[in-house]
Amino acid sequence: MADSSTIGAVLKAFQIALNAHDRENPTHTAHGIGMAHFDMERLGFEEGEEILPGITMSADGGTSGNFRVLCDGQHDNEEEAEEVEAVEAVSQVAVPVTVGGREPGREQEREW
Repeated sequence: MADSSTIGAVLKAFQIALNAHDRENPTHTAHGIGMAHFDMERLGFEEGEEILPGITMSADGGTSGNFRVLCDGQHDNEEEAEEVEAVEAVSQVAVPVTVGGREPGREQEREW
C-alpha cells in the first residue's frame, strides 16, 4: 500500500477530475474511476471499493499511470460525428514538390 500522502494526492486528483467532468458534462452522472489493474494494486485499491461517496474503483485496460472518470454518458459521440464528416480528397493533377529549395531527383547545381 502506498503512503498516506500519495493516497491523499491521488484522491485529490480524482476529486478534481470528477468536478471537471461534472462541470463539463452536467447531463452525465459519474459513478467510478477506472485505472489499470497494476496501478490499483500498487496504490492498494480493490475492485469495486467505494473511494468517494458514490464513486467506486474499477480495473480497466487503460494505460498505467492514468485514470479515467467513468460515467453513464457517451463521450465518443462528438469524435464519431467528426469521423463521419471526414472526406478523403484525392487530386487528379500531379503537383511538383520542392525539398529544401530544389526538386527531388534533381541534383542541385553547385557554384564553385
